Amino acid sequence: MKKFLKWSVLLLILLGLGGAYYFFKILPVTVDKKMNVVFDHAPYEVSQAAKDLHANLRVADLHADTLLWKRDPSKRQTRGQTDFPRLRDGSVALQVFSTVTFVPKNLNENSNTTDSDQMVLLTAAQGWPKRTHHSIYERALYQAERLHKAQEAANGDFVIAKTKADLKKALQDRQANKNVLVGVLATEGAHPLEGKIENLDNLYDAGFRMIGLQHFFDNELGGSLHGATKSGLTPFGKQVVKAVVEKGMMIDVAHSSVKVVEDVLAVTDAPMVISHTGIVSLCNHPKRNIPDRLMHQITERGGLIGVGYWEMAVCDTSPEGVAKMLIHGAKTFGVDHIALGSDFDGAVKTAFDTSELVAVTNALLKQGMSEADIAKVMGENQIAYFLKHLPDE
Repeated sequence: MKKFLKWSVLLLILLGLGGAYYFFKILPVTVDKKMNVVFDHAPYEVSQAAKDLHANLRVADLHADTLLWKRDPSKRQTRGQTDFPRLRDGSVALQVFSTVTFVPKNLNENSNTTDSDQMVLLTAAQGWPKRTHHSIYERALYQAERLHKAQEAANGDFVIAKTKADLKKALQDRQANKNVLVGVLATEGAHPLEGKIENLDNLYDAGFRMIGLQHFFDNELGGSLHGATKSGLTPFGKQVVKAVVEKGMMIDVAHSSVKVVEDVLAVTDAPMVISHTGIVSLCNHPKRNIPDRLMHQITERGGLIGVGYWEMAVCDTSPEGVAKMLIHGAKTFGVDHIALGSDFDGAVKTAFDTSELVAVTNALLKQGMSEADIAKVMGENQIAYFLKHLPDE
C-alpha cells in the first residue's frame, strides 16, 4: 500500500508537471500559430523593377499586434506574421505596435460583451507578470515595457519615436544604416484607461502616442462597431478625445462604431487615422468597414486610412487584392491619405507576411500605379503624418 501511494503521488506530480509544461510552453505557441496564419503559397513572382523600387522604399504600417504574443520581436520567428528581421526584409522603416488588452469570449464581428475576459488565461499562460492578469491598464504598460526592452537591446537599430525629433533622427540614421527600424506605440482601444482620465498621462509617460478608442466591444468611451449597443461617445469619451488632442497624441477610430466616428468628428477637427480597415465601396463588409462618407470627412481633415490584408477588410487577400484596395482608396479619397494597416499578428489570416511586402509593390506596379504614388501609400504618407503630428517634445 505504501509503495502504491508512493507511485500514485509521483504520478500526480508528473501529471502536474506535464500539465504545467503544456500550459506555459505548448499552449501559447499553439494558440499563436492557430490565430496568426500565413496561407501556404508558392514564392510570389516579382519583377526586377519591383524589387529595385521596393528596396528603396521607406515602408510604414499603421497597425500590428505583435506585442500580444510570447515571442521576442527582435528575433526571427517561425510563426506569426512579423518581427524585426522580417520587417527589415520587407523594407519597413516604421511600424506602429498596438497593444491588445482585453479579448471577450466568443469574439465575433457582430456583437460582443465584456462578460468574460479571455486574456486572463492568455496572460497567465504566457508568463506575464501577475499584475497584468486582471488589470487592463497593466497589460498595456507591460507591452510598452516589452517594446522598450527591445529598444534597449537593439544598439540603436530600433527606436521608439515619441517626438518629431526622435523620428527625424531615426530616419536620418537610417540613411546610413538600413537596419534602423522605428516603432510607435498605440492602444487597441482606450479601455486601459479603466475609466480614469488621469491614466492618459500615465500611458503617455509609458510611450504611447496613438490612442485607439474602441476594440471589439463597447467601453467607457462609447460603442464599438462590433459591440452590443453601437452607441456614440459617452461624456467620458468626449473628455478623453479632447485630452488626447491637447496632449498631442493621435486618435485611431478603427473598430469604433459609426456613431462614435461621427461624434469624434463633431468634437475635434484634429487629423485622425483608421489604422486597419477596408473600404466598403470595394469590399462590402459593413460590420468591419465604415461608410465612405465618414472616410471622406477623415481624409479631408488630413487623416489616414490604413488598408488591412485580411478577408473582411479587402475581400481578396492576395497581393493583387490588397493593391486593388490601395488603388481604389487613392482614387476615392486621394493618394496622400492611403496607407498600409496590416493588422499583422492580430488573429488574422493573410496571404503574405511582412517580409513579402515586395509582392504588394509588384502588384501596384502591374495595376498601373506610378512609382511616386507607390512610395506614398507604402510608407511616405504615414511618415509624413507622424512627422507632423507626433509631439514636439
